[in-house]
This record gives sequence, structure tokens and C-alpha cells, in this order.
Amino acid sequence: MTAKVIDGKAFAANVRAQVAAHVAKLKETHNIQPGLAVVLVGEDPASQVYVRNKHASTIEVGMASFEHRLPVDTSEADLLALVKSLNADPKVHGILVQLPLPAHLNSELIINTIDPAKDVDGFHISNVGLLGTGQKSMVPCTPLGCLMMLRDHHGKLAGLNAVVVGRSNIVGKPMAQLLLGDSCTVTIAHSRTKDLAAVCRGADILVAAVGRPEMLTGDYVKPGATVIDVGINRIERDGKAKLVGDVHYESAAAVAGAITPVPGGVGPMTIACLLANALTACCRANGLPEPEGLTA
Repeated sequence: MTAKVIDGKAFAANVRAQVAAHVAKLKETHNIQPGLAVVLVGEDPASQVYVRNKHASTIEVGMASFEHRLPVDTSEADLLALVKSLNADPKVHGILVQLPLPAHLNSELIINTIDPAKDVDGFHISNVGLLGTGQKSMVPCTPLGCLMMLRDHHGKLAGLNAVVVGRSNIVGKPMAQLLLGDSCTVTIAHSRTKDLAAVCRGADILVAAVGRPEMLTGDYVKPGATVIDVGINRIERDGKAKLVGDVHYESAAAVAGAITPVPGGVGPMTIACLLANALTACCRANGLPEPEGLTA
């Protein structure tokens, strides 16, 4: 068996095109332009790349982009004041504070100061609680992207067995909640799960978000299963740097029915879903219908 490759780049391009079409319609029909504010503290190289990409993507779909780059020694009081000012700004519909923050800043305090309605990362404790109780919320971008691809591949997910390997607040837990919301039977597995391979082999849908390079091999995959690899790990192989997922791609692809590659799978969906969340937040703020197919 050779697995179908789920092309995250192509899927994300389609999501961005849908967002751009909705944004253009909002401008034309209601004279509203969604706005996304991104706050970066310090000069972490990876964070700078992410913020630059987010800015470019925001402009590309016709949204207003508000960048705030602060020095690494920014005080907590100053950062909180900025967040509160963005909460109060009607031109800003989505707020993202780039993580990780410098060590002297309390990340939980900062994130939970964001207006939950503008929390496009879906990390505010209110959004976590709403998602966990099946209510309307802002949903974390990476799990939302995974859900979109799974719905596209399978159609309805009801009744499928899903195993999520990883229990982080950013991916594992919200991914499980979203799958439960679509009536999957869900198991959350992790590094201390007994006979992890056997648990994974029971999955129709296997989501790997454990943060260990190529940990899940083909022996963990049920024949014909759909494998969603959230991991992105930089390793050295044959003297060269290489990006790999949490799944050993070659062995898993020989067993699975469908699989996301790394790179080019889940990664591109994260920024696409950030834009979708900003659009959703704008529609909700203005009492307008939410964009179909771009929410959980």
C-alpha cells in the first residue's frame, strides 16, 4: 500500500484564497477590513521568521496588519498596557502575542489579558474552557488545520477511532476536543502510555504531536489509517540538516491510507488558520455570519 499524500501547501493556499474572498466581500458590502495585530518581544530568530511570514500572509489576503516589535527588556507592565490598548482598538479583530516570551515575562498572564474574542491563537483560558465544553470559541490554529484536512479527506468523521499522541495545551488536548466534537472515539496517548504501538494501531486517525523525531514508525500504524504528523524537528543526517516529523515517513507511508508530509503538511495550515480565525473574529465582532468551512 502506498499512502495518499495530503498536500498541506495546496490545502493552505485554498484556505487563504477563501479568506481573501471573504475579506474582499466584507470590504465591498460592509466597508469592514479585518485587522490582525502581532506582538513580538525580543529577537528570537525563529519568532522573527514566523512574524514576518504572518505579516506577509495577512497583507496578501487583504487584511490590515499591525506589527508591534518590542525590545527584549520590555517590562511586563508595558506589554500588558499594549495588549489592553489592542483590546480596545476597534480596527484590531485578532491579537497574537508571539511565543516564547522572554523569561522575565509571565506568558500565562499576558495571554489571559487578551480579549478572548480577539484571541486568534485560542490560548486564553476562556477559549480553552469553551472548547472543552463544546461551545463556540476561538480554536488553536494547528489543531483547526488538522481538523480541516481530516474533514476534507474523510468527509464525516463520526464513529472513527482517533488516537492523539501528545497532551500539550497547544495541540494534543485541543485536537482531542475537536475530534470528540466531530463524534470520533478519542484516545489521548503519551510517553507513559503502556504499549503505545498497540494503542496507535487501533486508530483510524493517528495524530502525532509528541515532539520526538520519527518516533512513530510503520509498526504503529493500522493499515489504511490516516496519519497526521504535527511534529517538526530539525535533525542532522549524513552531515546535513533536515526537517522531519514525529512519524517515520517512509515506513508509515507504506502502511497508511493517507499521510501528511514534513515539511509541507500541517505546517502551512497553521498560518492559514490564523487568518481564518482573524476573519471569524471580525465577523463575530460585527454580528455577521461566520465563514463556512473555515471554523470548527
